[in-house]
Amino acid sequence: MDMPDQKVLARGLVEKIGLSGSCVIHSLLDGEKVKFEKDIQDHTEGIQTVIEILTSENIGVLETVDDIEAVGHRVVHGGEDFSGSVPIASAVISAMEKNIDLAPLHNPPNLQGIYAINKLLPDVPQVGVFDTAFHQTMPAHAFMYALPYQLYDKYKIRRYGFHGTSHKYVAIKACEFLEKDFANTRVITCHLGNGSSIAAIKNGRSIDTSMGLTPNEGLIMGTRTGDLDAGALLYIADKENLSIDQMNKLINKESGVYGISGISPDMRELEAAAADGNKRAQLALDMFHYRVRKYIGAYAAVMGGVDIIVFTGGIGENGDDTREAICRDFEYLGLIFNQIENKGLRSREQVISTPDSKVSVVVIPTNEELAIAIDTYSLTSGK
Repeated sequence: MDMPDQKVLARGLVEKIGLSGSCVIHSLLDGEKVKFEKDIQDHTEGIQTVIEILTSENIGVLETVDDIEAVGHRVVHGGEDFSGSVPIASAVISAMEKNIDLAPLHNPPNLQGIYAINKLLPDVPQVGVFDTAFHQTMPAHAFMYALPYQLYDKYKIRRYGFHGTSHKYVAIKACEFLEKDFANTRVITCHLGNGSSIAAIKNGRSIDTSMGLTPNEGLIMGTRTGDLDAGALLYIADKENLSIDQMNKLINKESGVYGISGISPDMRELEAAAADGNKRAQLALDMFHYRVRKYIGAYAAVMGGVDIIVFTGGIGENGDDTREAICRDFEYLGLIFNQIENKGLRSREQVISTPDSKVSVVVIPTNEELAIAIDTYSLTSGK
């Protein structure tokens, strides 16, 4: 991305690193995608291949590797160490390594990308943008679990929350779009996709969010349970004689709307099945809508009301039926939903409440890559 103009130069993805069938998918500005199949053993090889593509004569967007002025990294878990984006130095890397236990599936590959840039572009500054950082403003009464306190002291078991980069980005964009002061507005952001979360943002600070120690807590998701009685896990493990790994698979890969419906984690397929009379598909949809509505009501209560409700993420941006079902019967908040503006709306900024609604409901497409680029530029340009 070319900064500060926020011009996208290229998009891409490295797939199946260290596995058979590894490749790099390079997206051109005209929408054409070019796939490079190559044996990519590790992140260093992957990033080296990306650099070669970006600087290639035919489809490259950079003249030389010297045009790369900074690199931003999305890092899933920053623990309690990071309350914002930071330039990456050795102390930062050490702190990230310490937090591997909190995100064993995500932080190691995040770190591999940082190690690779250190090796390939040692003089280029790097910035870490943490999914958990925005939620570090939560008060203790919101982030603590009612477990023996020594478990927090020993292992830092608490609610951290995720999707923070997205929640912050869309909350700020919504306030700009509606000409509201972010530092003096109550916003509820609904990031709805295969992984879903909701955040209460009061006067520019996250004061609560639905995901917890892990991304499993909170809303019902594509294949994740969301909120669940911990006793139910013990009961199931005992009755089914399941190991910890098997239980982990159950609650993260086999549950959610997929587990309820038995059909799919994709909301579009569930809506089609429900329209054909499938009762389990309809139940899954009803449960998903209900959980989001319950969190909105709870967060309106803890903030003393709400000024803006934001929908974002794949479902939030594109699911007009989902948005309507969630916003139904919120008149007690002063929310009057605009069905006409909502119908057929797909992934663009739009107010979907009426002009006389006391609560503004708005769709804001998220752009985590841009948010990372903005923070990276801010921390490395000296401006």
